[in-house]
This record gives sequence, C-alpha cells and structure tokens, in this order.
Amino acid sequence: MTKHFERELDVLKRDILTMGIMVEESLTQALRALATRDAELAEQVIRADEWIDARENKIDEECLKLLALYQPAASDLRFITAVMKINGDLERMADETVNIAERAAFLAGQPKLAVDLPFDEMQERVRKMVKECLDALVNRDAALARSVCAADDAVDDLNRRNYSTLLDVMRKDPAGIERGVMLLSVSRFLERIADLATNVSEDVVYFVEGEIIRHHGLHDPTTPPPSWQATRLER
Repeated sequence: MTKHFERELDVLKRDILTMGIMVEESLTQALRALATRDAELAEQVIRADEWIDARENKIDEECLKLLALYQPAASDLRFITAVMKINGDLERMADETVNIAERAAFLAGQPKLAVDLPFDEMQERVRKMVKECLDALVNRDAALARSVCAADDAVDDLNRRNYSTLLDVMRKDPAGIERGVMLLSVSRFLERIADLATNVSEDVVYFVEGEIIRHHGLHDPTTPPPSWQATRLER
C-alpha cells in the first residue's frame, strides 16, 4: 500500500482513539454526577453526546472512503472493518452513559434511597473494562482483549445483586419504587456498557488474530433451529 494510505490509517487510528477517550470521559462524568448528586454535571454529559455522534459519523465516512479508494486486503481490511464495528459500539456506550446521566439528574433532586449497593465496585469494573478494551485496540493486544471479555461475568453478577437488593427494598417500601427503578436502570446501563466493551474486545481479537470469538461455541449457522426443522417436516 502507498504511504498516503498508511497516513490515512494513522489518522483513522487517532480518530477512533479520540472517540474512545471522549466516551470514557463521558462515563466518568456521568458516574461522578450520580455519586455526588450533581444535576448540572449530568446535564453537561447529556449535551456532550452530540459531539460523540458527530465523531461517529466522521469515522464511518473515513472507513468507507478507505475501502472505496484503496480496496485493502488482509490485516488492513480487518482493521478497517473492526473500526467500523467498534465505532458503533463506542457510540452506543455513549448513549448508555447519557441514560445514566439522565437518571443521575433525576435522583439529584430526590431523597437518597436507604440501600447499600455495590455501585462503587461495579463502576470501577466497568470503567476498567472500557479503558482496557481501548488499550487493547491501540496496542493490538489480543491477550488484554480476551481478559476484558472474561471480566464481563463479574459485572453481570453485580447487576444481579443490585436487582435482588432493590427488588426487596421496593417491596418493603413502595414510596421508594420510583427511585429504586431509576437505580435499577443505572445498574442495567452499566452492565450494558460492559457488554459493549466486551464487543469491542472481541473485535480487537478478530483484527489482531483473524479469529471470530463472538458467539463462540454456538450451533452450525447453516443448520436451522429445531423449531424450524419441525415446521418444515409438518409441511
């Protein structure tokens, strides 16, 4: 490939990293707004989402331009297609971050719900996953990407703990149902961000090693589900 193409790839790498940094900062600010009950900070996170949306569009356009102009192959093609998928996952992380900020803004004006939740641990785990999936992308580190995938189970467990705890609180105190539902939503949004960080890590493994690990161990995609087979037999 030409040096011009290599320069274009370097620009793309910088842009996707900038996108990731913006999302990571947005998540940090949203969680701070939730912890400190800062409605103004939460509103800042919500307003900043337009910048992230614009960055996503720019990166998509860059990827399509590179595919059209240079018709890359092998690792370069894998990298560009991985960036397109990662770009979308980062934008969806930002959307979930906005959802957290919206709940933070609401809860800032409400009495604090008397409940002990492992939010600090959950937030730190999710932030670590987001940071490390970006580090794995920048450093082409498939081993780190795989460790991010493995970390998702702990976040899932914390989300289940939050659900059980809040459900019990809301049953005992109906006056706290609205606040409980908001906290349930925050827990679910954090769990979803962890899922998206896992998606990014899976794409990094594909980009670096050429191996698809998403949905690993599922059935042969050429074989229809049993219910479909039964329907065909009935016909």
